[in-house]
Amino acid sequence: MNRDWIATAQTLSQALPFLQRYADATVVIKLGGHAMGSDAAMNEFARDVALMRQVGVHPVVVHGGGPMINDMLARLNIKSEFINGKRVTDAATMQVVEMVLSGLVNSRIVQAISEQGGRAVGLSGKDSGLIICEPEDPALGLVGKPVKIDPRLLRDFADKGIIPVIAPLGMGMNGETFNINGDTAAGAIAAALGADRLLLLTDVDGVRNAKGEVLTELSATQIDDMIADGSIAGGMIPKTQTALDALAGGARAAVILDGRAPNACLLELFTEHGAGSIIRRG
Repeated sequence: MNRDWIATAQTLSQALPFLQRYADATVVIKLGGHAMGSDAAMNEFARDVALMRQVGVHPVVVHGGGPMINDMLARLNIKSEFINGKRVTDAATMQVVEMVLSGLVNSRIVQAISEQGGRAVGLSGKDSGLIICEPEDPALGLVGKPVKIDPRLLRDFADKGIIPVIAPLGMGMNGETFNINGDTAAGAIAAALGADRLLLLTDVDGVRNAKGEVLTELSATQIDDMIADGSIAGGMIPKTQTALDALAGGARAAVILDGRAPNACLLELFTEHGAGSIIRRG
C-alpha cells in the first residue's frame, strides 16, 4: 500500500480529538497579507474555511484590503495624507474604501468559499447595525473605533451553516460610514461572540522573543513585559494589543500565525503542534 496514503490516513486519525474539541466552536479569522495576494492562496484559504464549516466549526471571516485600496486611489488620482502611519480618510477616500472593501475584495472571498462548497455571505459592519463606531481620532477623519457590536446576525448565520465574510466598515452614531482597521474589527467581533479562537493571519510566523525565537504560547503578562523591554516592537505591538483586547472582551484565545504557510488555519486548529503564537489570558 502507498505510504503517502497511509500517512494521510494517520493524519486524519490523529486529528480526531481536535475535530471533537472544535465542534460547534466559533473561530474568527482575520484574512490579510499573503493569503489575499494570489488566486492560489485565496483558493487554499477558501478550501480550509469550507472544511472547517463541514466539520462543525463556525468560521467568521473578517478581511482587510489596504493594498487594493492604495491601488484604486492611485488609479483615480486621489492623494492620501498620513498621520503617524494612518491614512486620513475624507469623504472622497471613504467612497473608494467602501467600493473596494465591500465590492471587489469581499465578493472575491465569498466567491472563492462558494466555489469550494461553502455557503458564504458577504456583508460589512454597517449591515444590521453589526459595528457601531465613533471617530478614532478627529484628525484622521472617517477612521472608526468600534464601540458597540451586535452579533445577532452572525449567530443567525451560524445556526444556518452560513459563513459570514465581513468588510471592516462601521456605522457612526449620525449615520456616517467609518473605515476600521481590519485587525481591530476582527478583535471586536471575536470578543462580542465570545469566540473560541481569534486567528490573525499575518506575514510573519509568530511573536518572537529577544533571541529571535518564535514563542508558541504567551500570556497577557508576558506580552506587556515584552513590549516594555522592546522585544515586541513596530507592527507587532498593535497585533498583540488586538489579541489582548479580544481576550479582555470575552474571546478564549488569540493566535498570531503565518498566513503564508500552507493550510495555516487547519494546522493551528487540528494538529498537536499548531501554528504561530497562541495568546491566553493571564
